[in-house]
Amino acid sequence: MSDRSDILGEIIARHHHREGPLLPILNDVQAELGCVDAASEAMIARGLNISRADVHGVVSFYHDYLSSPDARPHVQICRAEACKARGVEKLIDSASAAAGERVRISTVYCLGLCSAGPAARIGDELHIRLDEDAITNLVESA
Repeated sequence: MSDRSDILGEIIARHHHREGPLLPILNDVQAELGCVDAASEAMIARGLNISRADVHGVVSFYHDYLSSPDARPHVQICRAEACKARGVEKLIDSASAAAGERVRISTVYCLGLCSAGPAARIGDELHIRLDEDAITNLVESA
């Protein structure tokens, strides 16, 4: 447990001096530990001298923060208006079927690739101009 506390302490110390440090801290905790659980929320709140409710409110607002680690590959599919106009809704069922329980599928509202949609992201890798075969292959190879 001390390793986890040490990691959290280092992350908080790294960002504590910044104006608006909460989101950078949460991003680093999610990246390092795979989640922002209740114990992490409490330690962050103490470190920033804010309430745990304030921290939890931000964590629960953004869907990128998980309350427990999920080691599965994560495919984010853009479901914003431009991708909808290009047929992404038809691709979501195919992606979910290909994912089964092995891959986590989520929808996001804009990956910033509006002229090249439908689009998806795995980690930092972006994929554009997806059709049913492409999204199925992408999910199966994740």
